[in-house]
Amino acid sequence: MERIFISRVIHADVDAVWAVIRDFNGLADWHPAIADSTIEHGRPADAVGCVRSFHLVDGGHIREQLTELSDAHRRMRYIILDSPMPVTGYDASVELLPVTENGTSLVVWKAEFEVGPDDAKSTVQTVADGVFRAGLAALAERLE
Repeated sequence: MERIFISRVIHADVDAVWAVIRDFNGLADWHPAIADSTIEHGRPADAVGCVRSFHLVDGGHIREQLTELSDAHRRMRYIILDSPMPVTGYDASVELLPVTENGTSLVVWKAEFEVGPDDAKSTVQTVADGVFRAGLAALAERLE
């Protein structure tokens, strides 16, 4: 099993950061790799169990299901249902913590999944750099 853990301090109030991240359908608004996103069957984007269907700028199609959303803990968890990546059992979460000394936010994005040995290195790099780091950098640029 592969495990990825990426964190970043964003120089913005934790509630402002959470307002952007908690929108399960809002990924295309701030992540540079996402071209478009819709929630299937017209469900609310904050309904646990809803499925977001989105396209990458390279044309790939991914479907993810929201499995947890907690405003009290500023935490979201989701799984991948369909993806061009050669992964199974993909389970990810995003959590925000306030940095109380200076009013900034610590964003922690992590995932675990199974991937075959031939694809492990490139898949881990894609998720860590192309998804998590790139997304957090874009989020910081938007909010700072």
